[in-house]
Amino acid sequence: MDHETRTLVAGRLLAAYESREPLEPLTSTYEGMTLEDSYAIQLLQIEQRLAAGRTVQGHKVGLTSAAMQRLLGVTEPDYGHLLDDFFHLEHMPIPVGTFLQPRVEPEIAFVLKKPLKGPGVTAHEALRAVDFVLPALEIVDSRIRDWTIGLLDTIADNASSGAVVLGSTPTAVDAVDLRLAGATFHRNGQVVGTGAGGAVLGSPLNSLVWLANTVGARGITLEAGHVVLPGAVCAMAPVAVGDTFTATFAGLGSVTARFV
Repeated sequence: MDHETRTLVAGRLLAAYESREPLEPLTSTYEGMTLEDSYAIQLLQIEQRLAAGRTVQGHKVGLTSAAMQRLLGVTEPDYGHLLDDFFHLEHMPIPVGTFLQPRVEPEIAFVLKKPLKGPGVTAHEALRAVDFVLPALEIVDSRIRDWTIGLLDTIADNASSGAVVLGSTPTAVDAVDLRLAGATFHRNGQVVGTGAGGAVLGSPLNSLVWLANTVGARGITLEAGHVVLPGAVCAMAPVAVGDTFTATFAGLGSVTARFV
């Protein structure tokens, strides 16, 4: 793609946020689209959001489960940006109508106390950069019709980002085994999923290291105070008006999102 085409696609994706009208899969519309095209389209959208007054408050990692990687035929994750207006307070009403096709998934969020910049970041360096961890719910959303996505579609669409709800119980990263931290995921009081941190690339820490090194190679630093969502511990669940979701993590507490 040339710059003009990338800009056109970025504009179409941004317009979908406002119109609530999803697009057909990008890879079926733009023949020859590449990984570099997709990340460039994502960044063009972020640049426009920043120019409009938004700020980057972190990053998310997607495609961290073996099942999702097999589904999309990939062998590594992808990433997207978290902006300030993505963050919602737990228990406070979240309007479903602000999304196109929302789904919810539980995660263990990292909050950084110092910057991380790759390449070359190691596991112990990443651990030293973490201030604390929090239970979290990510609201994933797709601007692609019916979630008919491939790798390039989701990357261009900011890794299918929607919103974030963080819990209120910070825990020191050395106080919990991130691999074994189990989660129970409830929708309206009914269990809709269970999992553990080990479902995320073997450990959420591996996801943080991957992210720091991957964005570092593109000149991006994970900043102090930023939130990193490393990936879901179980499958996502669809959202409807009136739903309440709660994820409870062993050793980390719980987090609740309520939709209206």
